[in-house]
Amino acid sequence: MPKFSANLGFLWRELPLLDRITAAGRAGFRAVELHGPYDTDAALVRAACEANAVTLVSINAPHGDGAKGDFGLGALQGRRDDFKASIEQALAYARAAGASAVHVLAGIVAEAEKPRAREIFEDNLAWAALQAPDLTLLLEPINQRDAPGYFHSTTTEVVSLIGTVGAPNLRLLFDVYHAAIGEGDILTRLERLMPVIGHVQIAAVPSRAEPDEGEIAYPAIFDALDRHGYAGWVGCEYRPRAGTDAGLGWVDRLGVRL
Repeated sequence: MPKFSANLGFLWRELPLLDRITAAGRAGFRAVELHGPYDTDAALVRAACEANAVTLVSINAPHGDGAKGDFGLGALQGRRDDFKASIEQALAYARAAGASAVHVLAGIVAEAEKPRAREIFEDNLAWAALQAPDLTLLLEPINQRDAPGYFHSTTTEVVSLIGTVGAPNLRLLFDVYHAAIGEGDILTRLERLMPVIGHVQIAAVPSRAEPDEGEIAYPAIFDALDRHGYAGWVGCEYRPRAGTDAGLGWVDRLGVRL
């Protein structure tokens, strides 16, 4: 059975970050992952994880300038300096807080600009990978319904990028929710892509709620992960239907252990 991490970008959002870590440990999670932790001192995050006996799996790199509508910087033309600064910030924070991976966001790119954006992102990723030999850099396809215009929305695009850059610490973040909406054929994709998968996330399809409803039979997903030898964490990145604690009944309903 896979091991599960609590994505604290979505779970216990009503609490301050350090209290979310405590809540995750109290609920039985053995790991957490964070979206944008930068307003909280990294040393305090590390201490909270240690106090609650949870592993910090990953953080997201900064999105960029919210006033400009940034949703990542990696593929944006004219933003190389901003991208480098964001990665330097993310890597320093990850090391100080104890995270082992950083999710690098590509950004929103117009269709006509994608060929040039691909070249920019390749260069930026090659540079970023050299800065982080001790960390894993994750790339996540995000479906176009949730994030219209996001640079890469399919596993095929991300795997192509990883192959071109050729850095051993660059890996695919396989989010079952995004893959199901954007591509489908989840079990086949998991088997084929397992060699490049660095992290897995789950949520119900199409609601993005707890993974005990909707189109995806998650017990089959968990069996497939075991069968293919996946040893990493499975991030619970879902939006609770009616409060995080109230929704944790999915654990028993699916017959898993946190």
